[in-house]
Amino acid sequence: MIDLRRYADCEHLLLASYAAHSRDTGGRVHSEPSHPYRGPFARDRDRILHSSAFRRLSGKMQVFTGEMGIYHRTRLTHTFEVASVARTMARVLRLNEDLTEALALMHDIGHPPYGHCGEDILSHCMQSVGGFSHNGFALVIVEQLEQRYASFPGLNLSRETLAGQDVRAHKAEAAVGRSPMLEVQLVDAADSIAYDAHDVDDAIQMGLLSIEELSELAVIRRALERTRGRHGLLPKSQLRQLLVHELIDLQVSDLLEQAVEALRPFEGHDTLSVSEAGLRLSHSDTVGRERSELESFLFNAVYRHERLIPVRKAASDRLENMFQALLNTPSRLPLRFRQRAESHPLESVVGEYIAGMTDTFCDTQYRYAVESSSGPLADW
Repeated sequence: MIDLRRYADCEHLLLASYAAHSRDTGGRVHSEPSHPYRGPFARDRDRILHSSAFRRLSGKMQVFTGEMGIYHRTRLTHTFEVASVARTMARVLRLNEDLTEALALMHDIGHPPYGHCGEDILSHCMQSVGGFSHNGFALVIVEQLEQRYASFPGLNLSRETLAGQDVRAHKAEAAVGRSPMLEVQLVDAADSIAYDAHDVDDAIQMGLLSIEELSELAVIRRALERTRGRHGLLPKSQLRQLLVHELIDLQVSDLLEQAVEALRPFEGHDTLSVSEAGLRLSHSDTVGRERSELESFLFNAVYRHERLIPVRKAASDRLENMFQALLNTPSRLPLRFRQRAESHPLESVVGEYIAGMTDTFCDTQYRYAVESSSGPLADW
């Protein structure tokens, strides 16, 4: 018989005092017996990884929408990249890698189809019920919509994993007072580091931006100097890949250096003490300014690129038209969503149904919703 206490003993030896320890978990909403050789956060990670919503991330674009090539990232590839960065930082800081990975795998699970414009148009359509947030929808998925167990709805994740996602759904409130768990903060940082670097990569590969244009930015210049200092002159394809590598490494190294110093006074204190002190991990002032410059540039030069505007407009129109069609004829919703509409606002249910779709599935159901006048649409 395997003794789960050994798992707690390993954490005690390996993790910092201020990490989230499995022995301190608040448990689950629906009580379950402990697993013989997996801690609670490892079980959360596996439940998220095996969920239907997680698999659907492979069919959702990260930023770019439409037939613009197959190179650019999906939500799934982005999620794995975030998990890799976050897990690496957690190991260096001796935080809980299982919890960090679970949070990273879940962080984009609530994103709707069609990239950023999908969330924008859904939020517009759902104004009467408070708008739409992919972070909030992630909680609806893992607590209610996933159907994997006979004895309870959702995935029955630990309270810590749910609380971490709830913080993401209420970022404004989390920015003051008590700080989120350190593992939550790492995932937020890894998400930001990864999507900035990888949006640069995708934009260069797709011809939306050139390395020369990006080199006007301080953080890109610094990454290019490090790359050329190590490797000399390179073909553009290799330069692009190494630039992205250096861009990630530069930001991760900076954050870790700042975090090590910020956490030094908390040796021997628990995770609650760190939260009550309001400690928030951050980059150095220099890297922080350079990151802000990069993100502002990407917003204007990539997300509003002239090649993307008509593609985003067409996607937004499809989504809005389907939302209105289902709002007018809710009988066309799949059975479980019609049943859900009996106890939830119809606008919320229609939004949930659409938000769970992949890009391609949404295209197909749009044609059925608009061009066919009868019969329920397919469930995802």
